[in-house]
Parts: sequence; C-alpha cells; structure tokens
Amino acid sequence: MSIDSATQNWSTAERKIMEATYRAMLEYGYSGLSISRIADQFDKSKASIYYHYDSKDDLLLAFLDFVVDRFKTDFAEGVDEDPNSALTTVIEKLVPLRMNDEEFQGQRVLIELRSQATRNDAFREKFTEINELLVRTICEIIERGIENGTFRDVEAARVAEHIVATVNGSTIDRVTTDRETAPAAVRISLVSYIDSELRSHR
Repeated sequence: MSIDSATQNWSTAERKIMEATYRAMLEYGYSGLSISRIADQFDKSKASIYYHYDSKDDLLLAFLDFVVDRFKTDFAEGVDEDPNSALTTVIEKLVPLRMNDEEFQGQRVLIELRSQATRNDAFREKFTEINELLVRTICEIIERGIENGTFRDVEAARVAEHIVATVNGSTIDRVTTDRETAPAAVRISLVSYIDSELRSHR
C-alpha cells in the first residue's frame, strides 16, 4: 500500500489513556488539561498514567503518535485504488463538505495542539511528521498516476505541497471561524487546481 502502515502496537491500557486524554482535551482544552483530569475520564489513578508517561506533554506527544497511527489506518483505505479515484478519496477525506460534531471536535483538538508547536519543539516535530506523511501520501498517488498515464508529467512534490497547504489552511479556518460556506469554496477551488495541474492537456 502507498501509505505507511501503523507504526506502534498500543496496549489496552495505552488506548484507554489516549481515549481519556481526548475526552479531557474536549472538556478542558490544552491550558486546562492535567493528569488528574485525564485520570478522571476513566477508571484509573494518576499513578497508572505516570507509569506510562512522565508528564502532560509527554502524554500529549504519545497522543499525537496515536493520532498519526489512526490517520494511517484511515487513509490506507482507498489509496491503493487507481490514482484518479485515490486522489479524489483523499481530497474528500481532508476537505469534507460537512463534518458531524465528533469530526469537528476532533479537528478542534488537533488545531489546539498544533498551536503549541509555535513554541514547543517536540510538538513541532510531531506536526512536521503529520504534514510530511500527508505530502508523501499524495505525492505517491500522483507519481503512480504519472507512471500509468492518468496524470500529466508534473513535479509531484510541488503539487502535493500545494494541496496540503490548502488543506491545512481550510482546516484552521473551519475550526477557528464561523465561515460556514468556506469549506465548499475551498473544495471546489482545490478540485479545479487538481484538474488544471494533473488532468488537463494530457
């Protein structure tokens, strides 16, 4: 498959801690998050969390690893289709026209954690990994399309970087503003860009 497989085997205890961390992030946000509040989200003590993680930030870095693994699992579905369908699937997942509340809240948590990367090098490294994973996945799809004649011969990495930058901007806008019609406009514009760059004048 084009996308990397999940990189870590999570124990039952670790999964429960990650799920509790997510629920606590939803309720308190990053600034209000604490090991105690995470422990309150499930039937374990603070000591059981400290057994696995040294601090709140250490736990949150593991949480981002968990998110990356979930991303890999989710995006593995569809990326082995023909390049045209695979790229369409990826765009639909990254820039959905509508999000249910669970999806929106998940994006909100990630954007709040991403904001910490402006001052925290470890967080910056994790979000760099996430962006590079996105770019690599899209780049590989485009390269397959070039090889089999589905797409024009373009600089795949450049197109992939543009797509990911657009996706990131749209996600931040969706989570931090009330511009409800913006995602659809971005999606239409992004599809138009892809058509122009990859599918025209083959």
